[in-house]
Amino acid sequence: MGIEFELKYRATAEIQEELARDGHWRSIAMETTYYDTPSKAMSSRFFTLRRRKENGVSVCTLKAPAGELARGEWETECDSIEEAIPQLCKLGCPPELSRLAEEGLVEVCGAWFTRRCREVEFAGAVLELALDEGILFAGETYVPLCEIEVELKEGHREQAMAYARILAGAYDLEPERASKFRRALALAEEG
Repeated sequence: MGIEFELKYRATAEIQEELARDGHWRSIAMETTYYDTPSKAMSSRFFTLRRRKENGVSVCTLKAPAGELARGEWETECDSIEEAIPQLCKLGCPPELSRLAEEGLVEVCGAWFTRRCREVEFAGAVLELALDEGILFAGETYVPLCEIEVELKEGHREQAMAYARILAGAYDLEPERASKFRRALALAEEG
């Protein structure tokens, strides 16, 4: 299991373009489908189950709470979310995933976006700076997505938080407290 620690900020395309002028960025096309059970057993436990194509490669992921601002993250390359469940369980995700999935899985919402990312070294930490731009959707409802993420890859949370504070101050960024899944799920619940 990996522990994911990231900080998200709302952005504009102009801010992203200004940031993108510095450094070497790689681009990843992301097509994400989020799943839940018909009774919403996953989201009620704050589990995020998704299948994402990253430049055409299918990666299935489970995220689950792991403390303040952090999430446990298990992922495996797999073309089917149903086939990924046993693989995720073998990786050590919460064992209840398998039991919950027996109810069946339904597509709930999704996101299509382009991620530009690069590695940043800061105060001894290794961070990923990501610029995400695209849409969140549920059914026929779409909303724009434009955000900046700072994700800790190596080091301590305090280092990531210090870098994120500097970045937010320099670009007058406001924190985005809800994940892409939670924002897309809100669209599904409104519809």
